[in-house]
Amino acid sequence: MPLTAYAQKAPSKTEKAQPGKGAAAPKGGEINLDEPEGGKPGDGTESAGTEGASATPGEGEGLGDICKIDPTACPTIDMEKAASRKIQAQMYAVQQIYALRYHRFEVNPYFGLTMNDQFVAHNGPGLALNWYITNVLAIGVNGNLYAGMNANSAFNFQTSRAARVGEPVTEYQWNANLNATYVPAYGKFAGFGDFIFHYDFFVVGGVGAISTRPIATIDPDNRTFSFEPKVAFHVGGGLRIFLNRWLAAVLEVSDYIFFDKLENPEIKSGIDPKSNKPLAQNSDYWFKDGTSLTNNVQAQVGLSVFLPFTWEYRLPK
Repeated sequence: MPLTAYAQKAPSKTEKAQPGKGAAAPKGGEINLDEPEGGKPGDGTESAGTEGASATPGEGEGLGDICKIDPTACPTIDMEKAASRKIQAQMYAVQQIYALRYHRFEVNPYFGLTMNDQFVAHNGPGLALNWYITNVLAIGVNGNLYAGMNANSAFNFQTSRAARVGEPVTEYQWNANLNATYVPAYGKFAGFGDFIFHYDFFVVGGVGAISTRPIATIDPDNRTFSFEPKVAFHVGGGLRIFLNRWLAAVLEVSDYIFFDKLENPEIKSGIDPKSNKPLAQNSDYWFKDGTSLTNNVQAQVGLSVFLPFTWEYRLPK
């Protein structure tokens, strides 16, 4: 419809009481919307109304006003034919993503708790930094600090005292990884009444290094170990719940896999002919032969901050 069809003044009380009565258009088919209804007094354009006027055949219901204002714009529509057409309307009911990740920087401080080691705990803080190349794919780094926070468990102490057997345990110093993160699914759920939480699931994988050393439990009088870095692989996944568009609570479970050197459970006896010292003091006999595949599984609880805090949707033209 032409815009002039929406620019008409509201009918007066008199016009409402007399249906079909309204202002007539001046000669030439044009009307001045700034003039009072009925035209200027004394100019001969006052109209007694078009009482009983109706739309011409083919104009369609509700289109009569358009024909009065501009006869050339009066459409010719067969309403029955138009109503019988098959409608092929496409409706998109998908909401825009609550928190975009595309080209945003994620800062994720967290605290890790050991889940699978019954003998020694490797708890400590960590930090993950990610840059989202797309809305679902990111590259980044993460690191864990364990130094000074390793602790033998009560289970290890009780087992060693009851069986008189020491279990080889390892102390961790630090861990660092280069990762890739993928977000396969995201959605929302209701909680606390009408509050809507938006969330996403993510998986992460990468490669890095971890620094460890055995804790001398078999022969602590003679053995002293130093930290050595080892290649480690990182796999994990987690859940991120958005508190607003730039802050989210994160729960992640990660497994850091590496080949570790363990303390030798046997103590060599005798004298070393080269150094003329007991073999127990020779560091060549302190480690167990070969390496042991180790899984350091830990739960990571933290927060994610997305930078910049705001963004602008750019829809396709």
